[in-house]
Amino acid sequence: MGLSSVSRRVLAVGAVIVAGTLGLSACGGGDTNAGTSGGASSNAPAAGSGPKVVHPGKLTTCTNLPYEPFQFKQGDKVVGFDVDIVDLAAKKLGLTQEIVDIDFAVIKSGAAMAAGKCDVAAAGMTITPERQANIDFSVPYFDATQALLGKKGLGVKTLDEVKAKNLRVGAQASTTGLEFAKKNGLNPKEFADSPKELLGLQSNQVDVIIQDLPVVLTWLKKPEIADKFELFASLDTGEQYGVGLKKGADPVLLKAVNDAITTAKSDGTYEQIFVKWFGKKPGELG
Repeated sequence: MGLSSVSRRVLAVGAVIVAGTLGLSACGGGDTNAGTSGGASSNAPAAGSGPKVVHPGKLTTCTNLPYEPFQFKQGDKVVGFDVDIVDLAAKKLGLTQEIVDIDFAVIKSGAAMAAGKCDVAAAGMTITPERQANIDFSVPYFDATQALLGKKGLGVKTLDEVKAKNLRVGAQASTTGLEFAKKNGLNPKEFADSPKELLGLQSNQVDVIIQDLPVVLTWLKKPEIADKFELFASLDTGEQYGVGLKKGADPVLLKAVNDAITTAKSDGTYEQIFVKWFGKKPGELG
């Protein structure tokens, strides 16, 4: 959604003031900031042509930590696949990405961006019609697959076998994995976030869990997880992740995010980032 005619007149009158503000302002985020990634590009947009952002000089991103390898803390810095993808858009706009950790339910509902908590949301978030009612999405940047992880020796490969054996199932609250489990006739125990979901499996609260495949593969790199648990199946749900924006998104910001993703996929940058975080090329995860 573009600017109203009144807004255009106001901007025209105050063009010099706006240009000066954009050139000089660089205020940081509030106390909820989880970390900063990337740096401002020297190819900043011309004065008056930049996006409307909640903090001048910053591209503020809402996410839900940790969700390794998409976003997680490494020391005092937030890193991950999603972080690198959004950095491409931030640099294109001459901004520095600032990351805010917030509850996923507040992100997917669109409330976080509507309240001015952030400009975009990158939280391994699947594009769904329900979410599109409250959020504008970028072009897809990741083809997602769910996975079934459980105790070794259970001998299941499908959700039908999970049901037949009356196994206890866990899933992360507010996620498409939870919805997928329910649609397949399961009644999963809900966990607030992915670490609590894994802990639920480790502490015998559930027998198997449903979670995004890259997250499960990252867990299985840890010997203490791989020794006791195994990946039973990849569940192709046809999901795609998108970067979320406020409903009626600023067209300059939306275009920058879309262009960053599209360009990265065409010039090899996307593949480099993908291999960096997943150890395999796109299409090879499973």
